Amino acid sequence: MSRLSLFTRLFADAGATRLLLACAFVLHFSLGSVVGLSVDEAHYALYATHLALSYFDHPPLVGWVQWPLVAMDAPVAVLRWIPELLWLGTAMLVFQIAERLQTFTTGPRATQRLGAGFWAVLAMALAPLLHVLGIGLLPDTLLMFFTALLMWQTLGLMASDKPENPARWLCLGLVLGLAGLSKYTAILAAASVAASLLYVQGVRGLRRPWPWLAVGLAVVVVSPVVIWNYQNDWISFVYQIQHGKGGGWRAVALIQFLVVQLLAYGPLLLWGATGWWVLRATVARVLPVFFALPFVLLAALSGGGSSLPHWTAPAWVALAPFAGVGLVNFLHDGASAWRKWGIGALVAVQLALGLGLMGLMAGGGAPWLTPKTTSNYATQPAPESPNPFADVHGWEQAGARALVLAQQQGLPSVSVQNWTLASRIGWYARPLPVHVLEDRFDQFDFWAGNLPQGGSTLLVDWSPMAYEVPIALPPTPYGFATCKLLETLPAVHWGTTLSTFRFYDCRQWVGEPQPRLRNTGASL
Repeated sequence: MSRLSLFTRLFADAGATRLLLACAFVLHFSLGSVVGLSVDEAHYALYATHLALSYFDHPPLVGWVQWPLVAMDAPVAVLRWIPELLWLGTAMLVFQIAERLQTFTTGPRATQRLGAGFWAVLAMALAPLLHVLGIGLLPDTLLMFFTALLMWQTLGLMASDKPENPARWLCLGLVLGLAGLSKYTAILAAASVAASLLYVQGVRGLRRPWPWLAVGLAVVVVSPVVIWNYQNDWISFVYQIQHGKGGGWRAVALIQFLVVQLLAYGPLLLWGATGWWVLRATVARVLPVFFALPFVLLAALSGGGSSLPHWTAPAWVALAPFAGVGLVNFLHDGASAWRKWGIGALVAVQLALGLGLMGLMAGGGAPWLTPKTTSNYATQPAPESPNPFADVHGWEQAGARALVLAQQQGLPSVSVQNWTLASRIGWYARPLPVHVLEDRFDQFDFWAGNLPQGGSTLLVDWSPMAYEVPIALPPTPYGFATCKLLETLPAVHWGTTLSTFRFYDCRQWVGEPQPRLRNTGASL
């Protein structure tokens, strides 16, 4: 047996895939146990403490699935079992889809192409950003799983000799509904399902009752979102439309988006194009629409600055099975040695980048990311930290301290001056309500409302996003009558001070100023 043949067959073994998944799970669990909640994670965890039919910025499932554990006051490490298991489930579905696609391949080497499932999972596992979604529960984590499940069910209906099997259609409708409860962009996955089935079955498929039964079930499942929006003047839909518009379209923003996508997901997934070419003569050739439709739309929106890197995660997951087929074809037994070593080099580079990123998250960043000289934050403004990894450290201690100080001072709430600061302090200082002093409407207005006129609160400031204390002084009589600094709390992780929290006893709120960042004088 040639070395290349041995190389290919080694990675075709199911044991290699199981080992890969086990390593990924251990990595997710370990990292999830040492870092605090991110901005978005804390926000969605708070959903579970305020159960509702839906929410201002997202559908409700991301909160519902956490509710049992939150009700039991489970620690963060346990809450993160949910995204960890969802990532595993997504990877298993990607494996199964890739193996199924591999059976469609034709040609003299078809029986020798082994391991598409493994290579699909490996391409997914080497995408750094997908690991972030495997540690922290975001709507995209759910949509990744449901996108893979929809692809699996759609492929089954496309290739089935019994397309009128009612159980298959009912399952499809249920999953479509659950996807809709996860994120609004699930409509793109639903459109991909429709496009795939229409391509294979044609309009004659619409004459059968089962597709309509699936649609009806999906509508019933997603109805809580519609009911909540009806009760709240369709505010979520209005917000999403305005958010999607973004600003003026710029080509440079699109180029930046594409570069970030390549770095965040890695080049191995690009072998999905090769996989599609291998499968172009089969029934599966239409399935890449699950990737193309959301990716093209989000790329177009990125030109206006209204698309984030993780929004495309479900699209890349949809491409992973095709990448598995493409990589197996690229590494077939007759392939030259340079192909093997080229792929090996890409694997090594992506692995190093991914592990490096996770190491920085666990350690709070590299030493050079934390300023070596800082001002006395207790008495004067501190420079804004360039360390993005400080974001997930120190908030648990700050929340616990805020709870104690508020009780000692008789303050009924906590306040911050930017909505991105509200979720983490709100989670770790539960059950204190959190007010956002910024002049904008968001989910916290539903939960706590505006700080009442004449009200008192514990104001929390964080050094990487330090704001001026809003004191009502002429000629701008807006803010608090008095604010007294109670104490400062350094966020120390592994012997390094990453940031500092300041706690103020603020009394007699008389209006809503526009928060101003320290050092810059810029209003937000």
